[in-house]
Amino acid sequence: MNWDNFERVANRMIQLAYINVLWIFFTLVGLGIFGLSPSTTAMFGVVRKLIRKEVGIKIFPTFWSLFRQDFIKANGFGLILAAIAYFLYFDFTFIQLNNGRFDFLLPVIGFVLISCIATALFLFPVYAHFNLKFLHYIKQAFLIAITSPLEVLAIALLAGVTYFLLSLFPGAIPLFSGSVFAYFATIISIRAFRRIEDKKKISRT
Repeated sequence: MNWDNFERVANRMIQLAYINVLWIFFTLVGLGIFGLSPSTTAMFGVVRKLIRKEVGIKIFPTFWSLFRQDFIKANGFGLILAAIAYFLYFDFTFIQLNNGRFDFLLPVIGFVLISCIATALFLFPVYAHFNLKFLHYIKQAFLIAITSPLEVLAIALLAGVTYFLLSLFPGAIPLFSGSVFAYFATIISIRAFRRIEDKKKISRT
């Protein structure tokens, strides 16, 4: 690696560390429960701009602007995801407490669980990339997920690797716990977006 490449990688790591600190800080500003989702949408929005090499991007003003702009809508997504998680947890608990009488429902619930996880993996990249109506973000994330199994597996593997590395190096959590995942998840997601857009162009010709 020559000096220019090293400097570029080092600068990007510094930027990601700064974004991660902002992600944690604004999550705390929103008292955790109200700050996590808008902080996450802001984080994905900023890393997308970095990946696209938008000129003159200033990280803090951009993050703050996205956080304020998307606060209510992002918390709406967080509420929906929390409600789905509670629903699935309740269903699994209910089945376990009934001594096998409802085990026939497990494949259905398992399918719903996998679908929800796949949709959630794409939700924030979709939100950062597209300009849609509220519920259409969830629909678009679901449609992209079911048509992009390789990207779903890649993002899921990325989440697992990120968790494993952070468990080995917990000191990196304040600097890279969310931003590195968001950065590479966005790169993977953009690949899926471009493939779908190319297919639409072909179908129109």
